[in-house]
Amino acid sequence: MKKPPQDLSNLVHLSGRLPELAEKAELLNNLNRYVKQTLNGPVAEQLKVANLRQGVLVIETTSAAWAARINFQKQKLLKQLQTDTLPMLTAIEVKVNPGLALAKPQSQPNQNVISTTAAQHIEALAAHVDGSLGEKLKRLAALASRNRQS
Repeated sequence: MKKPPQDLSNLVHLSGRLPELAEKAELLNNLNRYVKQTLNGPVAEQLKVANLRQGVLVIETTSAAWAARINFQKQKLLKQLQTDTLPMLTAIEVKVNPGLALAKPQSQPNQNVISTTAAQHIEALAAHVDGSLGEKLKRLAALASRNRQS
């Protein structure tokens, strides 16, 4: 009899050094969210928490100009982090990583639009179809007409 597959998170947390790495990755992810919320605005989009080592938080940014803006807010951020989450934090180091700008996927607006003619055909079809498919077609036609109005 075959064994059922194990949950990947269980495997990560059970063996060797992986539990430490998973815990640190989760900590850095949470710190990244916290720093971005604290430094809201356009600067938040240009930074990433890269590491936490020996009481020093390392923040990467895309250019020297953004690094200068973060450095202006560094003391305020340090005090807030010490108060709220990391009392052992001693410093914040800002590094420039131009590759960070390349790694960000550009969000593309949704180009999926149903034409007026297609929406009319869907409405006509929905009138002749029963059951869950008919309901779904009606919702799709309503969504298409709502998108045309906005």
